[in-house]
Amino acid sequence: MLAAFVSSFHPRALHPMLRRNYGRELGAWLLLPFMLAGIQGGSMGVVLKKTFTGVEGLPDASVDFAVACIAAATAIGNLTSGVWASLANGRRKVPFLVGLMLATSGCVGLMATIPVTAFGAWMLVALVVVGWVFWSGVVTIRTTVWRANYPDADRATIAGRITTVQVLVMAFAGATLGWALDRSVESFRPIFGTIALLGLAGAMVYRGVRLRGQSRLARAERSGHASERPGINPLSALRVLGDDRRYAAYMACMMLFGFGNLMIMPTLAIIVKDEFDLGYLDSLLLTSVIPLVVMPFAIPLWARLLSRLHVISFRTVHSWTFVLASGLFLAAVETHALPLLFIASAALGLGFAGGMLAWNLGHQHFAPPHRDAQYMSVHVMLTGLRGLAAPFLGVALYTWLAARGHPGLVYAVSLILNITGAFGFLSLRAWERRRARRATA
Repeated sequence: MLAAFVSSFHPRALHPMLRRNYGRELGAWLLLPFMLAGIQGGSMGVVLKKTFTGVEGLPDASVDFAVACIAAATAIGNLTSGVWASLANGRRKVPFLVGLMLATSGCVGLMATIPVTAFGAWMLVALVVVGWVFWSGVVTIRTTVWRANYPDADRATIAGRITTVQVLVMAFAGATLGWALDRSVESFRPIFGTIALLGLAGAMVYRGVRLRGQSRLARAERSGHASERPGINPLSALRVLGDDRRYAAYMACMMLFGFGNLMIMPTLAIIVKDEFDLGYLDSLLLTSVIPLVVMPFAIPLWARLLSRLHVISFRTVHSWTFVLASGLFLAAVETHALPLLFIASAALGLGFAGGMLAWNLGHQHFAPPHRDAQYMSVHVMLTGLRGLAAPFLGVALYTWLAARGHPGLVYAVSLILNITGAFGFLSLRAWERRRARRATA
């Protein structure tokens, strides 16, 4: 069974026309996730919290605020998605992506020079944020490559395989980082240097990917009406949402649902230190490794479901995994039950598995091909807006509730938001079905 699972990732499992690009992408994604461990919010929040707590000139409240900044780094990067989509419009996508991968690897490499001081803590925050600014361009543009290179029937499966490889490598990198730091805090220097080099190697492998119909796509992007092009101005997102009410309703549900999810990780990075006093490895297992290890087992199931359903119907099923996870976190922290905390982390990985697929591919259920990057940039930007606010609200709520003896109640807020979002998707599916019946009447 294991052999069949592994062999399913081989390029020979696909149609011959898809093998070359898929093989090169797979090779790149065996290397790039090592580098991504250096900007991954769950891992780096723990590294900052445990490494810099007690450092002279850095109060505990400042450390917690810095953890929230790291959690918000993804969102800050996402807010620049419109810039990258606009810059890539009409240009060759693969070289553009390679440049962004190299820039992100450079940020991770600089982490090897950070001193364990108050200045070093904020330098770490800045490098994670800048790294995510570059990486958000990769996230925004690579879906255009997937859409051009892989047909609809295969795209979710291929994206699932690439995502599976990515999360397994990131889990291994996170566990190695925790193991090494438990033995010597200074070991972060050679580790960050090494994973940055692996990121550079992954970018070089990705250079071999060829985008099918590159010239035709570039002409379509350049010749399209100005309103159909991705724009640097955030108001361009309002035009997209105003023109496509179905997509606007989907984004509204995602805003509620996603806000609750984005409060979980930054508070968990603080809770494992303040409430459970865990070491580096155990902390990284909870905040990063366990969710990532669960994902490869869940991704194929979610990929099959997404291949059969519109993303709205998919979300009506998938959203309840986050409801389960936030409820388990609430119970685990309030009862101080460490084993339940590990179960909650696994449930979170189940939700992340489906969420990663739907997040990368869901907009394509709404966008015409030449507006793919524009729709994706809107999705990424709105994720950035909620991701910018949620970590700080979560940390502020945790601080206030912990002082009153109930730190776990921060997850009650996540639970309420997740349930509201889940019911929103159900309402949106009912609206879609009524719309389809009227169209066929």
